[in-house]
Amino acid sequence: MSAPANARVAGERRSGRAIGRGSALQMRFAAIWIALAALLLLGAVIVPRSLLPSTIFAIVPLAAFLALAAAGEALVIMARGIDLSIPAVITLSSSILLGFSHGENANLWPAIIGALALATAVGAINGLFVAVFELNALIVTLAVGAVTAGATLWYRDGIPQESRVPPRLATWGDTRLFGVNLAVWVAGLTLIALAVIVRRTTIGRRFVAVGANPQAAWVAGINVALYQMASFTVAAFLYGVVGLLLSAFIRNPTLNVGDPYLLAPIAAAVLGGTAISGGLGSMIAVGGAALFLTQLEQMLKMLGLSSALQFVIEGAAIAFGMGLGRLRK
Repeated sequence: MSAPANARVAGERRSGRAIGRGSALQMRFAAIWIALAALLLLGAVIVPRSLLPSTIFAIVPLAAFLALAAAGEALVIMARGIDLSIPAVITLSSSILLGFSHGENANLWPAIIGALALATAVGAINGLFVAVFELNALIVTLAVGAVTAGATLWYRDGIPQESRVPPRLATWGDTRLFGVNLAVWVAGLTLIALAVIVRRTTIGRRFVAVGANPQAAWVAGINVALYQMASFTVAAFLYGVVGLLLSAFIRNPTLNVGDPYLLAPIAAAVLGGTAISGGLGSMIAVGGAALFLTQLEQMLKMLGLSSALQFVIEGAAIAFGMGLGRLRK
């Protein structure tokens, strides 16, 4: 065979492998939507009430909160980390909102800025210890989360139990656009923006390279520690946003407001196709996973199952997602 023919055959093989990898990636992120469709079909058979418009509109905001938290967790996992400080950061931002605003509209923006700034600072501390000092992310985020929770508890002692968010924020939390709560629109636009940044910008491609192969990225001249630290920082900012949206939604957030967001964001990130080994992830698929888990929880409640069993199923979902990730790899 002539040299041009050999080159053509080699090119065709490389093209075939590239197409195969592309198809595998598309299937990786499409799997959660197939699972969601199957869950909806199952719900239509065993719990028809779960598909009523009133039920769907009621749970979609909850899915939006989870989607934002899971997007932050996905960023951390894509950078080869893990974040267990989510509940503490969400509770911190909601507490700062109450404490800084004193329930008055005039103090709303300073309270929002203060809440987001402190939440982001917690993420920066996580990133500093993990990326710069190279400590174990699991231990660091657990410890920083514990310190943050203790500081929040001390701070809430000076805030009246009946404290509420400013009326303007409460009104915003009840506002709907085309029948959908504004928090859902915020979450959707944020996920789209993150997807575009990660997949379509130079910064995003470098971030993916850092997660996929830190050593190769370092050799290529990319500041690996900076991108890893940024993942924790941006993630904590998103957790702060979740705390604010939750506060607007429920008006009187308590110290337990962040408790449901310890395992669920990890489950949503993994089920959305985020690779535990780093690099791969889709913000849109993570949003679909948040919808899946929220709908699953609603169905379990309507079936009358206990909270303990719900936790068992959520844990099983994480284990299944991690196992599926190994098969995908």
